[in-house]
Amino acid sequence: MIDIKLLEILACPACKGDVEYDARNEKIICIECNRKYPVKEGIPIMLIDEAEK
Repeated sequence: MIDIKLLEILACPACKGDVEYDARNEKIICIECNRKYPVKEGIPIMLIDEAEK
């Protein structure tokens, strides 16, 4: 589970767009460019190289 306050301040490192959390798949998803960043042990891995396109 991701803290709501953390989610509010996160932005996509690639395009700086807003993100949302997909709890079912444990991914942070960029609303703008649709990159999907993994969440491992509750920690979002916001690295462009780790993102799925």
